[in-house]
Amino acid sequence: MPPTPIQQSAAGGPNTPEFSEEAESDEHRTEEVEGLEEGDEVDDEEEEEEEEFDPFRDDDPTLHGLRNINALASFHVSTHKPTCGVPALLNPTPHTFWQSDGPQPHTLTIHFFKLVHIRKFRLLLDWKRDESYTPTRMQFLAGTGHHDLVEFGHWEGERPRGWVDVGLAGQGVGGGDGVRAMVVQVRVLENHQNGKDTHVRGVQVFGRDERVGGVREEVEVDVEAMKGRKGMGMGKGVFDLKGLGDGDEPDWMKDPVIR
Repeated sequence: MPPTPIQQSAAGGPNTPEFSEEAESDEHRTEEVEGLEEGDEVDDEEEEEEEEFDPFRDDDPTLHGLRNINALASFHVSTHKPTCGVPALLNPTPHTFWQSDGPQPHTLTIHFFKLVHIRKFRLLLDWKRDESYTPTRMQFLAGTGHHDLVEFGHWEGERPRGWVDVGLAGQGVGGGDGVRAMVVQVRVLENHQNGKDTHVRGVQVFGRDERVGGVREEVEVDVEAMKGRKGMGMGKGVFDLKGLGDGDEPDWMKDPVIR
């Protein structure tokens, strides 16, 4: 008597391959689950990295002896998307940003109500979040007003994440550090992957904290060595150092006195 279909299956007949396919499917599903678990671990690590990235922490050693002078200025941007203007730029969190809404160059202009001596200037960028909105080429200008803005710095970089410091070394009178100005302007000339609009997540301007370090630092000016030279201040052609007399700074360059 020929075996029944059930007997054929039990004896390894034509139905046997079905069991093999099911076993392979089970193994495949097991590998997928294991892969998901490994992926979850990677995501957890990325979340931990995001939590550790806190650019506004209070224990930044590079700020020792400096004071944030943002409160002495008003900030203006060339264009911005709704809810992504100056308040979002100045909010002390990396989760808000200024987003432009117009043609390049995009400008950020800072007006101080008095002449200030800037010792540190920095912008917060994050290419991981912003991608093609991330600036990769910027120009920095300073002066006493819009009529005499002169370039004092230029920055180019790829995939910045964190604070980008503007170089102020040697920009002061007599080759000292820092910039004296009433107006500072940032021009975003180019973005990552040729993006049109830009994201900037923070801006901070610092002066020297007079409460730290005791005696105020003085800058010595060698008038004879600089006679006839220009651009020893904030950049090319900012200060004409002819006729500085005994080497003292002009009155308009000093801190204002309340009378």
